[in-house]
Amino acid sequence: MKKLATLLLVSLALFLVAACGSDSEPTAEPLTKVSIALDWFPWSNHSGLFIAQERGYFADEGLDVSIFTPGDPSTVLQTVASGRDDFGISYQPELLIAREKGIPVVSVMALVQHPLNSVMSLKESGIVEPKDLAGKKVGAPGLPSDESLLDTMLRNQGLTLDDVEMVNVGFDLVPALISKQVDAVVGAYWVHESISATNQGFELNIMRMEQNGVPDFYELVIVANEEKIAQDPDLVQSFVRGVTRGYQDAIADPQDAVQLLKRVKPEVDLAIEIPGVELLAPLWATDNGVFGWQEEARWKDFAEWLVDTGRLSASTDPMAAFDNSFVANNQ
Repeated sequence: MKKLATLLLVSLALFLVAACGSDSEPTAEPLTKVSIALDWFPWSNHSGLFIAQERGYFADEGLDVSIFTPGDPSTVLQTVASGRDDFGISYQPELLIAREKGIPVVSVMALVQHPLNSVMSLKESGIVEPKDLAGKKVGAPGLPSDESLLDTMLRNQGLTLDDVEMVNVGFDLVPALISKQVDAVVGAYWVHESISATNQGFELNIMRMEQNGVPDFYELVIVANEEKIAQDPDLVQSFVRGVTRGYQDAIADPQDAVQLLKRVKPEVDLAIEIPGVELLAPLWATDNGVFGWQEEARWKDFAEWLVDTGRLSASTDPMAAFDNSFVANNQ
C-alpha cells in the first residue's frame, strides 16, 4: 500500500508540473534588428517612424528598428545598396540617377507625395519669380538634381543656368540666405526652412517647383535594395506595415505626432514643427487612400524630364525603380 501511495503521489506531482507548464507563457521570439537611415535630422516628416517605434507597431511586426541620422545623409542610397542599412529615406530624382549608375535600390513606398523642394528669396529682395534670378547668386546644397530643377524653372521663364551663379553652401541654406551670402536658395523645404526664416524675422518669397515647370514628383521615398526585396520580402512587408500604421496616426493627428517626436527627440524645434506639420500632413495623403502609393505616370514623366535635362539616358527603366506591392498588401 505504501508503494502504491508513493506512486500515486509521484504521478500527481508530475501531473501538476505538466499542468503548470502548459499554462506558462510561450517564450517570446527575439525581435529582428533592422535600421533605417534618415535623409536629415529628425523633424515632423519623420514623426510616423517614431510613432511606430514608440507605440509598438514595429514590435508587433517582430522588428526592433533603429532610426538614425547618418553622418552624411547623401550616402543613404549607397549604404542601403551595400546592405549596411536595411532601409533609407531618399529622393525620387536621386534614386533614378543612382540606379543608372548601377546602385540597386528601389522605392518601396512614397512618404511625401509632392515636392517640398523650392526656391526661396528674401521678400525685400524683390525676387518673386524665377526670371528675377537673372544675374543673381543662388545657393544650393550640392545634390545632383538641384541644378536641373532650377534650370527647368528658369527655362520656364526664358532663362537658363548660365544666367545665374550657383554657390554650394551645403545644407546651411537659411543662414546663407539671411546673411545675404546668396540672393536665393534652391533645395530648401517650404514646409520647414521657410518657417525657420520667418521665426528669425525674415519674410520670404517662395517659388514652388511644380508650379514653375517642373513635373510633379515624390519628394521623399523609403528605399530598400533589390537583394533584400527578393530574398526577404516578409521583412520588407513587416517594416512597411509598421511604417504605415505610424503615418496613419500622424495623418489623423499631426500635432500629437509632433508632440511625440518632441518627447523622444528633445532637440526638435516646436516653433517650426507645429506650424510646419500642418503644411506637411496633407502631402502624406494619397489620391487613392493607400499610404505610400506611387503612380506609374509620376515615375515615367519624371524620368522623361531627367532624360530631357541630360541627367538620365533614354535606356533607363523607371518602372524598375519602385515597387507598390508592399503598400498594396497592407490593404
